[in-house]
Amino acid sequence: MENKTMEPQTPTQIQQDLLIKAYAAFNARHIDSVLALMHSDVEWANGMEGGYVRGHAAVRDYWTRQWSLIDPHVEPQGFQLHESGRIVVHVHQVVQDLDGNLIHEQMVQHIYTIENGLIRQMDIQVL
Repeated sequence: MENKTMEPQTPTQIQQDLLIKAYAAFNARHIDSVLALMHSDVEWANGMEGGYVRGHAAVRDYWTRQWSLIDPHVEPQGFQLHESGRIVVHVHQVVQDLDGNLIHEQMVQHIYTIENGLIRQMDIQVL
């Protein structure tokens, strides 16, 4: 029997483009542009306090509060399709305080569920 190494599968270009737009809008602080890419009942990981925020209003409140305390920047470095069908994005995350001082810099994974062309759920896994 031949031993084959499984190559990681990549998400579709449409899925990658959706997520690239979301990261760009998040980094530009265009909340409405990001929310337009999300399911109305989105479940979004709360990276500050744990748990999730659900729905557009809760995501807006969470980000508004977060951005009043810190200045996060997230840059996707690669996309991979998990066997579950979820999309794993390898992300370079830089968090500064509001004066521009570095709080932390790390690689994380954002794990997405895409449903009907919209972001339905996002989880965070620290590497």
